[in-house]
Amino acid sequence: MNSPFAEAILSGSLLLAIPVALLAGFVSFLSPCVLPLVPGYLGYVTGLTGVDLQKQKRGRMLAGIGLFVLGFSVIFVLLGGAFGQLGTLITGSQNAWITQVLGILVIIMGVVFMGGFGWLQRDAKIQSKPPAGLWGAPLLGITFGLGWAPCIGPTYSAVQLLSLSGGSSAAKGAFLAFVYSLGLGIPFLLIALAVRRGIGVMSFFRKHRLAIQRIGGGILVGLGLLMASGVWGTWVSELQYWFQTDVKLPI
Repeated sequence: MNSPFAEAILSGSLLLAIPVALLAGFVSFLSPCVLPLVPGYLGYVTGLTGVDLQKQKRGRMLAGIGLFVLGFSVIFVLLGGAFGQLGTLITGSQNAWITQVLGILVIIMGVVFMGGFGWLQRDAKIQSKPPAGLWGAPLLGITFGLGWAPCIGPTYSAVQLLSLSGGSSAAKGAFLAFVYSLGLGIPFLLIALAVRRGIGVMSFFRKHRLAIQRIGGGILVGLGLLMASGVWGTWVSELQYWFQTDVKLPI
């Protein structure tokens, strides 16, 4: 029988959503809610001081950041799977209006990312802090994943809303959450490998944080407009037709 993952690709919606989810994670990393805090995360999860960070103890730093990324990735994937399963209750009929409503919600998330809707600009985080060092790194990642930040929440929510388009499932929601976690987590790992250069790159993005925020929000608004206008559904249908006529799945 056909592979379930291959069948999901054939739906078209997942193939389009994967690069969007990856980009959303990367934009979240560059956002004002995350990027300025990266040196602090590096020091906290490794238990190293600022001086030690400059000495580039890469093994310990990479281990700490890896555990931190693993912590929030597990939370995002679990939430994505639960959201995808819940979505089967409202997307089973495959009505076109569902994608249009989801598009409006994605537009709202884009506005929030750009600083709109002040009541959604407040952070909601677990206040208790795990112990600094490698043992506390995955716990810090978990608390990071469970919190709401005006730069993380909208992008992650938009990815999950996107997972409902074209049919929802727990596997689809979890997979897109995993891709989002890659987009957010890989830059952490790259900076841990090259701290000195990474901090220099971060200083560039910090200077342009407002532009990044607007670009990221604009991408979400554009995605929402594509969904609400029906263009996204048209692209999905065209991809589905292309795969069904030109690509033979392994049996």
